[in-house]
Amino acid sequence: MEIKKVKDEVLEKSRHSLAHVLAKALLQLYPQTKLTIGPAIEDGFYYDIDLDHSITPDEFDMIEKKMKEIINKGESFTRKVVSKEDALNLFAGNEYKTEIINELPENEEVSLYYTGDDFFDLCRGPHVESTRNLQNYGFKIHSVNGAYWRGDEKNKMLQRVYCYAFKTKKELADHIAMLEEAKKRDNRKLGKELKLFMISPEGPGFPFYLPNGMIVRNTLIDYWRELHRQAGYQEIMTPIMLNRHLWETSGHWEHYKSNMYTSIIDDDVYAIKPMNCPGGVLVYKNEQHSYRDLPLRIGELGLVHRYEKSGELGGLLRVRSFTQDDAHIFMTPEQIKEEIKGVVNLIDTVYKVFGFEYHVELSTRPENSMGSDEDWELATQGLKDALDELNLDYIINEGDGAFYGPKIDFHLTDTLGRTWQCGTIQLDFQLPQRFDLEYVGEDGEKHRPIMIHRVVYGSLERFIGLLIENFAGAFPLWLAPEQVRVLSLTERNVDYAEKIRKQLFYIGLRAECDNRNEKIGYKIREALSMKIPYLIIVGDEEEKSQTISIRGRGFENKSGLKLSDFIERLQNEIKTKKI
Repeated sequence: MEIKKVKDEVLEKSRHSLAHVLAKALLQLYPQTKLTIGPAIEDGFYYDIDLDHSITPDEFDMIEKKMKEIINKGESFTRKVVSKEDALNLFAGNEYKTEIINELPENEEVSLYYTGDDFFDLCRGPHVESTRNLQNYGFKIHSVNGAYWRGDEKNKMLQRVYCYAFKTKKELADHIAMLEEAKKRDNRKLGKELKLFMISPEGPGFPFYLPNGMIVRNTLIDYWRELHRQAGYQEIMTPIMLNRHLWETSGHWEHYKSNMYTSIIDDDVYAIKPMNCPGGVLVYKNEQHSYRDLPLRIGELGLVHRYEKSGELGGLLRVRSFTQDDAHIFMTPEQIKEEIKGVVNLIDTVYKVFGFEYHVELSTRPENSMGSDEDWELATQGLKDALDELNLDYIINEGDGAFYGPKIDFHLTDTLGRTWQCGTIQLDFQLPQRFDLEYVGEDGEKHRPIMIHRVVYGSLERFIGLLIENFAGAFPLWLAPEQVRVLSLTERNVDYAEKIRKQLFYIGLRAECDNRNEKIGYKIREALSMKIPYLIIVGDEEEKSQTISIRGRGFENKSGLKLSDFIERLQNEIKTKKI
């Protein structure tokens, strides 16, 4: 079922109107303020200002109080159109507004919006009718950060005043509560506490996996490999660095060069791969193919590198080096629909294992695309037909496709209600043409294959970061770095505890022993802080009866259990990948 992507226009209009209220309040409180721009954003709005005085959190309440005064006056938002010359005169003392006005065509009229009679701003609108329309909204200034004018580091650093804004005060309170919970789940915080990964000052954006993190990573890879083996994929590995000619042929040099790391080898320019697809194309091109070989499904867990600005990095969720669980499918035009349906079903299987709900977006041709209108129309229709046949609801995301083809994106929803874009399916007519790929058809003639690019996890780093935050570090048993910890109640029970650990270890469970001469309460608290799914506690009584006591997550406490029964339970929980 096709659904056009529609923004909440009322909310967006109200947030933008609140940005004007903020601007007016700032001018009243700090008359030397120079205003620049103030757009609505996902959870509110911001306004960039040039002001010598640095606004501090102690002043937030004062600014919000002034905003409420303006709102309660019921001032009208009124549009006025003036000539470019008049606009330049009105903003003569503001070089930022002047720069924007000067970029307009010579004879174009300029749109202004008044808030009341004593404040106006350069703005196309639209706005609510009156500040009275904003009285029930919940808003809150939450931070002031530095921001270069127009995002250019060569320009002056401004102050960006950020505000949350929602239709009701309850929605605002719920959003703030969610953010507080998100802080506790932050993958950077838990990654350090649970010894999963580290980011060194010597490599910002380049994660180091610690032993616990490698267990999670390798377990996800093992699951990925088995699932893809069953689905008929072959696995390859391609070089991490290839020469400039390849990236020029693929189109990445023209469209993606600013995000690529380069080096000189033997007087030739080489680039570390930001994507795996050109390497997969070379593998296909390495030998001749006939229609009998197709569809050819080739998977790769490929390490890629992309330049991201330092301010955009965030633990494992935004990095410069990451492993994509890529696959490239080469097929005939007649196979497009079935292959896309197969990938959608594969992705659905994986997300259900982790308990994720998701929504689907179909992204269409962007402005900087390559290829003919006919190819784009055929590719986009192929994706639509597959989604329709699967009876999947999807949102049309106009103009957000890859430069070489339209795509289907899967947006996961975590336990806090946040969405994350992970899986994607991209249909590509361009790379097979640019690399002159061929197969021999049933008619004996040479034909051009169609190519699918797809990922399921998206990247291992992003997916692991998402899992850390979604489960608050308490991974399901099958993923947990340490699945069971055996705690001896006294020194007398050390041998019995070690015997149990060995039995667990020899059948493949990740089990450790804590036989320190510490109080049992201390040992339990420490184990719980490491989010270990199950604790086995043994003392004199357990040793005498050759049983165990367990403590599981969720306040489960049981005693007098047979170890064999508990092992059977663990194995079943792992086999079914129970959440």
